[in-house]
Amino acid sequence: MHKSVVPPEAIPRAAVSGAILRGDEVLLVRRGRAPAIGLWSLPGGHIEAGETAQEALARELMEETGITARLDGVADAVDVIRRDDEGTVIFHRVIVVFYGIWLDGEPQAASDVSEVKWYRPEDVARLETTPGLAMVIERARAALALDAIRPQRDSL
Repeated sequence: MHKSVVPPEAIPRAAVSGAILRGDEVLLVRRGRAPAIGLWSLPGGHIEAGETAQEALARELMEETGITARLDGVADAVDVIRRDDEGTVIFHRVIVVFYGIWLDGEPQAASDVSEVKWYRPEDVARLETTPGLAMVIERARAALALDAIRPQRDSL
Protein backbone atom coordinates (compact mmCIF):
# COMPACT_ATOMS: atom_id res chain seq x y z
CA MET A 1 0.00 0.00 0.00
CA HIS A 2 1.39 3.42 -1.02
CA LYS A 3 1.23 6.19 1.56
CA SER A 4 0.77 9.69 0.20
CA VAL A 5 3.03 12.40 1.54
CA VAL A 6 1.18 15.19 3.34
CA PRO A 7 2.71 18.62 2.75
CA PRO A 8 3.69 20.30 6.04
CA GLU A 9 1.28 23.22 5.43
CA ALA A 10 -1.61 20.74 5.06
CA ILE A 11 -1.23 19.47 8.62
CA PRO A 12 -3.71 21.42 10.79
CA ARG A 13 -1.92 24.06 12.85
CA ALA A 14 -3.36 26.19 15.65
CA ALA A 15 -3.52 29.95 15.23
CA VAL A 16 -5.24 32.92 16.87
CA SER A 17 -6.76 36.21 15.83
CA GLY A 18 -8.47 39.03 17.65
CA ALA A 19 -11.51 41.17 17.02
CA ILE A 20 -10.25 44.13 19.02
CA LEU A 21 -12.80 46.88 19.47
CA ARG A 22 -12.39 50.56 20.33
CA GLY A 23 -15.79 52.19 20.65
CA ASP A 24 -17.64 51.38 17.41
CA GLU A 25 -14.49 50.45 15.52
CA VAL A 26 -12.63 47.19 14.96
CA LEU A 27 -8.89 46.91 14.33
CA LEU A 28 -8.01 45.39 10.95
CA VAL A 29 -4.71 44.60 9.28
CA ARG A 30 -3.87 44.17 5.61
CA ARG A 31 -1.86 40.98 5.24
CA GLY A 32 1.61 41.48 3.79
CA ARG A 33 2.43 37.81 3.21
CA ALA A 34 0.86 34.72 1.67
CA PRO A 35 -1.53 33.03 1.90
CA ALA A 36 -3.81 36.09 2.39
CA ILE A 37 -1.52 38.78 1.00
CA GLY A 38 -3.35 42.05 0.34
CA LEU A 39 -6.53 41.04 2.18
CA TRP A 40 -7.87 42.82 5.25
CA SER A 41 -8.27 40.60 8.28
CA LEU A 42 -8.04 40.51 12.05
CA PRO A 43 -4.56 40.67 13.57
CA GLY A 44 -3.14 37.34 14.69
CA GLY A 45 -0.93 34.43 13.82
CA HIS A 46 0.48 31.10 14.91
CA ILE A 47 0.65 29.79 18.44
CA GLU A 48 4.27 29.06 19.32
CA ALA A 49 5.35 26.03 21.38
CA GLY A 50 4.65 26.61 25.07
CA GLU A 51 2.37 29.62 24.51
CA THR A 52 -1.25 29.71 25.52
CA ALA A 53 -3.66 30.95 22.86
CA GLN A 54 -4.13 34.23 24.75
CA GLU A 55 -0.38 34.74 25.12
CA ALA A 56 0.03 34.13 21.40
CA LEU A 57 -2.59 36.74 20.52
CA ALA A 58 -1.11 39.32 22.90
CA ARG A 59 2.30 38.73 21.26
CA GLU A 60 0.88 38.90 17.74
CA LEU A 61 -1.04 42.11 18.50
CA MET A 62 2.17 43.75 19.70
CA GLU A 63 4.26 42.39 16.80
CA GLU A 64 1.78 43.30 14.05
CA THR A 65 0.20 46.49 15.37
CA GLY A 66 1.99 47.74 18.50
CA ILE A 67 -1.18 47.73 20.61
CA THR A 68 -2.28 46.00 23.78
CA ALA A 69 -5.81 44.79 24.45
CA ARG A 70 -7.92 43.18 27.12
CA LEU A 71 -8.99 39.78 25.77
CA ASP A 72 -12.48 38.96 27.04
CA GLY A 73 -13.37 35.64 25.42
CA VAL A 74 -13.64 33.50 22.32
CA ALA A 75 -15.98 34.66 19.56
CA ASP A 76 -15.44 31.81 17.09
CA ALA A 77 -13.18 29.06 15.79
CA VAL A 78 -12.49 29.21 12.06
CA ASP A 79 -11.00 26.55 9.80
CA VAL A 80 -8.99 27.89 6.87
CA ILE A 81 -8.54 25.04 4.41
CA ARG A 82 -7.15 25.45 0.91
CA ARG A 83 -7.08 22.72 -1.72
CA ASP A 84 -5.32 22.33 -5.04
CA ASP A 85 -7.13 21.69 -8.34
CA GLU A 86 -7.37 17.97 -7.53
CA GLY A 87 -8.96 18.63 -4.13
CA THR A 88 -5.88 17.75 -2.07
CA VAL A 89 -5.46 19.83 1.07
CA ILE A 90 -2.44 22.11 0.72
CA PHE A 91 -3.03 24.44 3.71
CA HIS A 92 -4.96 24.09 6.98
CA ARG A 93 -5.19 26.40 10.00
CA VAL A 94 -7.59 26.29 12.91
CA ILE A 95 -7.96 29.87 14.15
CA VAL A 96 -9.32 30.65 17.61
CA VAL A 97 -10.85 34.13 17.32
CA PHE A 98 -10.82 36.14 20.53
CA TYR A 99 -12.69 39.36 21.15
CA GLY A 100 -11.59 42.19 23.37
CA ILE A 101 -11.11 45.87 24.00
CA TRP A 102 -8.21 48.10 22.96
CA LEU A 103 -6.18 49.27 25.95
CA ASP A 104 -3.12 51.13 24.72
CA GLY A 105 -0.99 52.07 21.75
CA GLU A 106 -1.49 53.70 18.39
CA PRO A 107 -1.62 51.04 15.67
CA GLN A 108 1.44 50.89 13.42
CA ALA A 109 1.93 48.32 10.65
CA ALA A 110 4.77 45.98 11.56
CA SER A 111 5.83 42.35 11.23
CA ASP A 112 3.89 40.71 8.39
CA VAL A 113 1.20 43.36 7.75
CA SER A 114 1.33 46.23 5.27
CA GLU A 115 -1.40 48.42 6.83
CA VAL A 116 -3.35 48.64 10.06
CA LYS A 117 -6.47 50.73 10.59
CA TRP A 118 -9.60 51.09 12.72
CA TYR A 119 -12.82 50.46 10.75
CA ARG A 120 -16.49 50.75 11.58
CA PRO A 121 -18.07 47.31 11.07
CA GLU A 122 -20.40 48.62 8.36
CA ASP A 123 -17.36 49.74 6.33
CA VAL A 124 -15.90 46.23 6.24
CA ALA A 125 -18.23 45.25 3.35
CA ARG A 126 -16.37 47.58 0.96
CA LEU A 127 -12.98 46.03 1.74
CA GLU A 128 -11.34 43.00 0.17
CA THR A 129 -11.22 40.69 3.19
CA THR A 130 -10.52 37.17 4.25
CA PRO A 131 -13.65 34.98 3.91
CA GLY A 132 -16.22 35.38 6.68
CA LEU A 133 -14.58 38.41 8.32
CA ALA A 134 -17.79 40.45 8.65
CA MET A 135 -19.59 37.53 10.35
CA VAL A 136 -16.74 36.99 12.83
CA ILE A 137 -16.74 40.71 13.71
CA GLU A 138 -20.50 40.58 14.33
CA ARG A 139 -20.09 37.54 16.60
CA ALA A 140 -17.39 39.37 18.55
CA ARG A 141 -19.53 42.49 18.93
CA ALA A 142 -22.51 40.39 20.07
CA ALA A 143 -20.38 38.53 22.62
CA LEU A 144 -19.01 41.80 23.98
CA ALA A 145 -22.54 43.23 24.23
CA LEU A 146 -23.65 40.14 26.15
CA ASP A 147 -20.71 40.50 28.49
CA ALA A 148 -21.76 44.10 29.19
CA ILE A 149 -25.27 43.13 30.32
CA ARG A 150 -24.40 39.92 32.16
CA PRO A 151 -23.56 41.53 35.53
CA GLN A 152 -26.92 43.36 35.50
CA ARG A 153 -28.80 40.17 34.75
CA ASP A 154 -26.84 38.15 37.32
CA SER A 155 -27.60 40.65 40.08
CA LEU A 156 -31.40 40.41 39.63
